[in-house]
Amino acid sequence: MRSRARMRWVKWIMLTIICVATTAGTAAFAAGGGSASDTAERVIRPIYILTRPQSSSPDEFESATLIANAMKQVGIDARVKVVPWEQMADVVWYQRDKWDMTGWQMTARPERLDPDEVIYNLFHSSTAQDGYNFVGYINPAYDKVAEQQRVTMDPEKRRQLVLKAQQILADDAVYDFLVHQKIGFVYNNKVFAANSIKNMAGLGIKNFWTYIYATPIGSQKSMILNSNDTVQAVNPFYISGTVDSWVTELIWDRLMRMGTDGLPKPWAAESVKWLSDTQVKVVLRKGMKWHDGKPVTAEDVKFSFEAPMGDKVPMYKPFVSNIDKIEIVDPNTLIFRLKQPSATFETASLAKINLVPKHIWEPILKDLANKPETAESYQEKVPIGSGPFKFSSWKFSEEIVLEANRDYFQPPKIDKWICRFIPNMEATLGMLQTGELNFLATYVGDPQILEQKVKANPNLTMVYAVDLGFRFFAMNLRRPPFDDVAFRRAILALTDRQLIVNAVWKGFAVPADSVVSPALDFWKNKNLNYPQGGVKAAKEILKSAGYEWDSKGRLLYPKGRKEETPPAS
Repeated sequence: MRSRARMRWVKWIMLTIICVATTAGTAAFAAGGGSASDTAERVIRPIYILTRPQSSSPDEFESATLIANAMKQVGIDARVKVVPWEQMADVVWYQRDKWDMTGWQMTARPERLDPDEVIYNLFHSSTAQDGYNFVGYINPAYDKVAEQQRVTMDPEKRRQLVLKAQQILADDAVYDFLVHQKIGFVYNNKVFAANSIKNMAGLGIKNFWTYIYATPIGSQKSMILNSNDTVQAVNPFYISGTVDSWVTELIWDRLMRMGTDGLPKPWAAESVKWLSDTQVKVVLRKGMKWHDGKPVTAEDVKFSFEAPMGDKVPMYKPFVSNIDKIEIVDPNTLIFRLKQPSATFETASLAKINLVPKHIWEPILKDLANKPETAESYQEKVPIGSGPFKFSSWKFSEEIVLEANRDYFQPPKIDKWICRFIPNMEATLGMLQTGELNFLATYVGDPQILEQKVKANPNLTMVYAVDLGFRFFAMNLRRPPFDDVAFRRAILALTDRQLIVNAVWKGFAVPADSVVSPALDFWKNKNLNYPQGGVKAAKEILKSAGYEWDSKGRLLYPKGRKEETPPAS
């Protein structure tokens, strides 16, 4: 018995020694075998994930929380930081080196039915300083593909380039994609005739054509819709958020518009004719007027397209970069001469650039010439366009009101377009039920509850659409550790997109892995090699790239790197 006891005692001592040695060895390996000071310097700082409040954007907040929790499982101190939309937009857009990660969304807009805007303008290096490439993605190989797809006139050859661009973005882990929302738009069928509500692939019934064709059938002559975000600016040269884009396309006109079939059609232009691969003749509609009564001329159109060529209209500069010269033939006719052939000129330029009155904006831009501010910061007291709606009033945190332009060549059927800013989704549903809203343009609450409310109210009709846009978390590639593709790929692998679809969106969404929506079947790369696999896969990616963990489980930079990045805003 004594012999057995002695053996057990010896065995316990040996196991203890082995465990201590193993623990010490593991700690030494985890810390890279370096000194305590070296290890401390290599600990990755806290990572701040910006999100809008839960009350106004529960899907974004809940997604941020899930991603942060997943990051903690691999030793990253991820912290969710709630900020109002106005503050978030300001930091992300104008303080491009001050943030880590942020919730964001790419809004469905008609011109994005062609993939050029998301392929070129979001990621080309030329737009990184002050354009749409706010994450700071720089890849010369990608630039080349993005440029080639623009000038490739053969549809199938261009398609292959667009597919290749999507794979490069997946390989480089530029965005942490979440979902393409399966949107339920709702309108009051006692207010609007059903056949006057227009549906577009990827956009649903919230579109330009619905706004001008929606026909009242009762005493209510206004369309009253909602947004959970406020208008940031009413400016033809600057769009900060979703509602900004709605308002802009209604006040200011465009030479072409994307039709309900997804193809560009002449609009403010009576005709658009290609004279060659690099020459386009545009004839304006006769009799068009600005909202102040002055005529719309070829001079105005030329000015509208030349203004972004300078440094005072940075947001729209990519859309005119291929224009070499604009010639005025007569007061209603222009010829655009391009630097090179463009497969996207109609959608990315003619259907994108807002027409502005030269007599108003030329003095403004001249005044800004010697100032640090750009046209983006300028706000007209009464914005003047030539579109189907005129500016009426704007109460910053409450609503914006546009009134029908009865002198327009295709005047709206409604009298007023009223967008109310309602961050609370419960309040939104209540107003929809009572008729205070007659068009649900935005809903970020529980889709199941919305569906139940609509089924219980015979006055309401819901129309579904898979969104052309997408939700994602942007990672600031200017700031370590996001400047390392391996770190970014680990974040993508950690993000359980199917969980987000099920838990956050209640199944009313589809997982996203690309800037191109499934709604664009021709352009969508369905075979992307996109990082996935959860915590295990993320750890393998990090380990292979030289990342280590200290004895407390904190993630360390690879040997030779240390934490030098200042705290995020």
